[in-house]
Amino acid sequence: MDETRDQRAMRASDADREQVADVLRQAASEGRLSLTELEDRIEALYAAKTYADLEPVVGDLPGDLPLPPSAALVRRSASAPAPSSSRVGGVPSSRSAKVVFSGIQRRGDWVVPQYYRIKAVFGGADLDLREATLEAAEVEIDIKAVFGGVNILVPPDLRVQVDGDGVFGAFNDDTTRGPQPGSGAPVVRITGKAVFGGVNVQRKAAGER
Repeated sequence: MDETRDQRAMRASDADREQVADVLRQAASEGRLSLTELEDRIEALYAAKTYADLEPVVGDLPGDLPLPPSAALVRRSASAPAPSSSRVGGVPSSRSAKVVFSGIQRRGDWVVPQYYRIKAVFGGADLDLREATLEAAEVEIDIKAVFGGVNILVPPDLRVQVDGDGVFGAFNDDTTRGPQPGSGAPVVRITGKAVFGGVNVQRKAAGER
């Protein structure tokens, strides 16, 4: 009993939080969580420090909860993309952005957070990842575009997964065209919802217009 309690008090890792985030995303896609509930639990997840803190986030949902220390963590680490020394690393200056009747641009040398939340309401956002570094080998950009638009440029050495929903809007993924990076490349996951808005994702080399 004491050993179990001590293990639950251990600090959770980024890989643990990503495992729980996958459970939350799956639950939301199955209709078990509303969008508001998903947002609240994601916030609680990334505020969690110990394994015990993770339990209430997914306690009422199906799916595996990280156990300290466990073979599950080893399996996840083995399957995660291998970090690129030139692309992964750094501390982001912010983890969210909100534009209302305005616009923002992120380009040049900046750090993409492991979980980056963007809200564009009657506004626009341009994200250029070609000279950016990633906080982790897998990052997620969660977008809510309401009568707004978000444009994202990614370099050839990043894998891209686009999994967003459009309601009188759309997520356009042009990165599937042409050569693709290897399976060990860092991953950018783009999720969210476009309501009377649009999200466009393109792959371009640095300097390409």
